[in-house]
Amino acid sequence: MGPVDLLVAGIQEITTSLVVQAFLAACIGFLLTVGGALPALVGIGVREKTLAYGMGFAAGTMISASFTSLLMPALEVGGVIPATAGFLVGALVVHIVNSLLPHEHVTRGYEGPEKLKRKLKVAWLIAFAMIIHNIPEGAAVGAAMVESTRGGVLLAIAIGIQNMPEGLATVLPLISLKRDLKQAIVLVMLSGVVEPVAAAGAAMLVTTFRGLLPYMLSFAAGAMMYVVSHEIIPETHEEGREIRFTAGLMVGLILMLVLDAYYG
Repeated sequence: MGPVDLLVAGIQEITTSLVVQAFLAACIGFLLTVGGALPALVGIGVREKTLAYGMGFAAGTMISASFTSLLMPALEVGGVIPATAGFLVGALVVHIVNSLLPHEHVTRGYEGPEKLKRKLKVAWLIAFAMIIHNIPEGAAVGAAMVESTRGGVLLAIAIGIQNMPEGLATVLPLISLKRDLKQAIVLVMLSGVVEPVAAAGAAMLVTTFRGLLPYMLSFAAGAMMYVVSHEIIPETHEEGREIRFTAGLMVGLILMLVLDAYYG
């Protein structure tokens, strides 16, 4: 029995509720988000070159997972129309949230309503940017867990791995702002905890209305692809880090394909 099977068996041993199982699986992402931030929190320096590789890796994992773990199952369960509709709606919803929720990017600066820019501290704006990333990732795990417990756990592991550089990317600007270390830890944990909450919410919705499964799977895929295209890629290409980002992206794509081939 492989590590994925052991994790699946452990989660199923704890509870038979798909909602709770989704919450527990998504906690992997939460823990690895915090784990990714640890080097910076304990004072270990991280070079921007390394972070570019990490963010590319995260993007590659998200792109691959969007297709292998979400869109393909959505097509198998519901066909082309639900998969296409859910995908487009997912991207649209994240676009709307991205426009309305004030948040701060490391290199691209502030996005959101101008009237809120001065009312919120930069630290919170950075945390909100991470929350926008993590909600669709949590929803993806929740929907995938309902479709297949094993597939959902595999997706949770993949998302958890790619959360490590994202957690690091969140905490570095907080520390550079000379914020209190406790505040940085709280904000990283807050940005990460939305993932299991979103997973439980998505699982609850799909288990209540089973017909929504293909829509929710493709919705999560569309949301994740929007985050990659609109947030991660522009953020990492503005400072001449394209080659490092692309190398990381390729590794992330390959790793997710290998995981899916061996454990999917």
